Amino acid sequence: MAEHAIDLDIPPERALSALRQTAEDWGAQLQPGGTGGRLHLPVLAGIRRGLVSGPVEVQPAEGGSRVVFRPEESVYYVQTASVMILILSIAGGALTVLWPFYPQLMAVAPFGAILALGGWFLVVSRLRTSGPDEFLAAVAATPPAAVAAIEARESS
Repeated sequence: MAEHAIDLDIPPERALSALRQTAEDWGAQLQPGGTGGRLHLPVLAGIRRGLVSGPVEVQPAEGGSRVVFRPEESVYYVQTASVMILILSIAGGALTVLWPFYPQLMAVAPFGAILALGGWFLVVSRLRTSGPDEFLAAVAATPPAAVAAIEARESS
């Protein structure tokens, strides 16, 4: 799997605090160790959900720090409810398209159109993607005040 990295203009200690806070916000599990730890990150990929795991480390860099995540394992599963809705919408689309060739289907053609549009509105329009790159962007977007509060909480 590919390495994911982001450069931050904050010291490594603050970057590590931002990493911990973002992991908590995302519902990820960060097992601390050394200059980072092992990250178990929940991800979305269209109609698939899963978990990506691997080591994450915060390295000192010129002008700040660099956060590097190296995924080693990934487990995905398909959301079966979404797949079933899409299959129903395909059947509805077929009814909508076939009624001119089979006039007896004209009575159910509006129902087919509703099924086809329902698949779009219930599944396709709501597909999202969130993975390691989005997670690291969230680490970079952690407000400095939140990082300072985390450090204060950890030191006491």
